Amino acid sequence: MQGYRAPRWLIGGHAQTIWSALYGRRYLGPAPRFRRERWTTPDGDFVDVDWQDAAAADAPLLVLFHGLEGSSASHYALSFAHWARRHGWRYAVPHFRGCSGEINLAPRAYHSGDYEEIGWILDRFRAAHAGAIAAVGVSLGGNALLRWAEEAGDSAARIARAVAAVCAPVDLAAGGGAIGRGFNRQVYTRMFLRTMKPKALLKLAQHPGLFDRARLLAARDLYAFDNVFTAPLHGFRDTDDYWSRGSAKPQLARIRIPALVLNARNDPFVPAASLPAPHQVGRHVTLWQPAHGGHVGFPAGRWPGHLGTLPDEVMGWIVRHV
Repeated sequence: MQGYRAPRWLIGGHAQTIWSALYGRRYLGPAPRFRRERWTTPDGDFVDVDWQDAAAADAPLLVLFHGLEGSSASHYALSFAHWARRHGWRYAVPHFRGCSGEINLAPRAYHSGDYEEIGWILDRFRAAHAGAIAAVGVSLGGNALLRWAEEAGDSAARIARAVAAVCAPVDLAAGGGAIGRGFNRQVYTRMFLRTMKPKALLKLAQHPGLFDRARLLAARDLYAFDNVFTAPLHGFRDTDDYWSRGSAKPQLARIRIPALVLNARNDPFVPAASLPAPHQVGRHVTLWQPAHGGHVGFPAGRWPGHLGTLPDEVMGWIVRHV
């Protein structure tokens, strides 16, 4: 993946990001099929988990944590499902609260530093699965997964053999600043807020007085949205506090299991200057920072841009550690 080169017909981080999300071929053959389980959380809420039942019960299990407003239907989730089906792995996508098509119940949602939720979910998988477990987190899910590995320290090895973070904004302030400017603000920010605001309003209807409705409606970027909704609902003082405490980059040296951190240097959401350098991580962390790929893109060279390169490379690395 370090030597990944984008197709000649797909130039630049924006093109590699948008084409992959909208048009890239996610799988070959029949579409992945999922079976849904609903898990009750310790606070009386629920998390929906989509399983692909295409492997033996004792096969290795891949758990994928999706990105902001993602789901098991996201392009990357389907491409990893295809990899798991081809290689005989069990595969599961737990949905962050509110992302499975039904609004959750508690006066909270999900966030980039939600390592406690990640830990609870992985503990459930560990208790139910006898074989090896590996986890991949994409974008927001990748940062949260790394935060779990940091906080878990040596105990992480009891749960997972290896973890990988794909295009994770490990410096949330840098990523938040990037997505709030120029083209990013006009395209990506609007796309995210188009679903995040209605979900927040449903949460307000469930729990009147939870936040200021007028301020939420006035939010035009993720910084303002997080100030009104994400930060206060999850125990942070404000957006700056959330982005500071939620970022994985400052604590990468605490990780004690094999961890891959993959970021394209032309990712529109994650500035290359904000990426961790080798001296900022511990010996358990592997950094891949190819020049191309966009945000969770990495399409193959052949038209129409098959998305198998990403799962093949990431899972090739994970298999060596399982």
